[in-house]
Amino acid sequence: MNKKIMNDFREKVLKLHQQNTGKLDILPNVKLDTRDDLSLAYTPGVAIACEEIAKDKTKAYLYTMKGKTVAIVTDGSAVLGLGKIGPEAALPVMEGKSALLYKFSKIQAMPICLDTYDEEEIIKTVKYLAPNFSAIMLEDIQAPKCVYIEDTLQRDLDIPVFHDDQHGTAIVVSAALLNALKVINKPLDKVKIVVSGSGAAGSAIIKLLNVLGAKEIYNYNILGVVSKSKYHQYDCVVKDLIDRNLVKTDESINTLAELMIGKDAFIGVSAKNILNKAMVESMAKDNIVFALANPEPEISYALAKEAKARIIGTGRSDFPNQINNVLVFPGLMKGALKARAKSITDEMKVVACKALQSLVPEELLSEANILPGIFDERVVETIAEAIYKEAKKG
Repeated sequence: MNKKIMNDFREKVLKLHQQNTGKLDILPNVKLDTRDDLSLAYTPGVAIACEEIAKDKTKAYLYTMKGKTVAIVTDGSAVLGLGKIGPEAALPVMEGKSALLYKFSKIQAMPICLDTYDEEEIIKTVKYLAPNFSAIMLEDIQAPKCVYIEDTLQRDLDIPVFHDDQHGTAIVVSAALLNALKVINKPLDKVKIVVSGSGAAGSAIIKLLNVLGAKEIYNYNILGVVSKSKYHQYDCVVKDLIDRNLVKTDESINTLAELMIGKDAFIGVSAKNILNKAMVESMAKDNIVFALANPEPEISYALAKEAKARIIGTGRSDFPNQINNVLVFPGLMKGALKARAKSITDEMKVVACKALQSLVPEELLSEANILPGIFDERVVETIAEAIYKEAKKG
């Protein structure tokens, strides 16, 4: 974009955020116009609802906003491509996430931006707040801290705790990859995959692809190609990938250029411009490139196209094959809340992935069409129903 276009866009963005003082409101949904209205909604009538919930706390799902409300929690430590910008600066993103959740699923969300980066304080605070919500969505929290926070909260709470940066990303990427592989007629268990990035998204993608049947996944991060010889330098997330044999390690190479030779698919959730034309050209025939770093990808769409990548996916809406979490989390949350699920299991992630994948039938699959559009009305209901059925099995 040129400078004038960028300035105009900036002004439009700020005007949108300012005109209503943010993107969300909290409003009553009952009449409060007469004394009778007040007696039903507040004193003395409200005591009846309180007594019912005191006898059976699950009645809060029926008699309060709990049944249709989730919390979106962040510490502002890993926001989009902006990094550690703090809770106040993270609030517009959390409002946006809340607005998207309501737009696509009619579930309302409360943005909660915490003024601490301490993982134990975050865990403690979310536990205190949990009675108000049907689920907790963690957002934009640094790795590996986010993994520990999610694992601890899910262990200790009886409502779903879902970190979208991990699992929403993994589900939508996996669905896109499965359909892309159909187009090029390569089975998942035979392809060689490079995942660039070992943080929240990268590690979750690797784990879900393994569950789905991938056999040969290599990982690349800031320290180079992930290998056992560098084990002591890694955080707990990468060590876990190695310990569980979820990634192949190769001690003979350390650069991304070497790693890319002969590989079938590249999935980037890492850093801008780390992939070049020669690296893509060195890949196997009929290759797949998903360059998803935000806001600038690992390789531009134009350059990947020039390098003859067969299928290209990005996080952007102005190119084919947008791979975006908004395809996942509204339906997943809707299904989980409908089922009153207590957690989001691996089985739920798999059925969500396959539900999303199924929405582009084989006869419509092509290099430029591997996922349904974000505004496809089938997406939320299809994923929600798959999640509901899986949750009810338990």
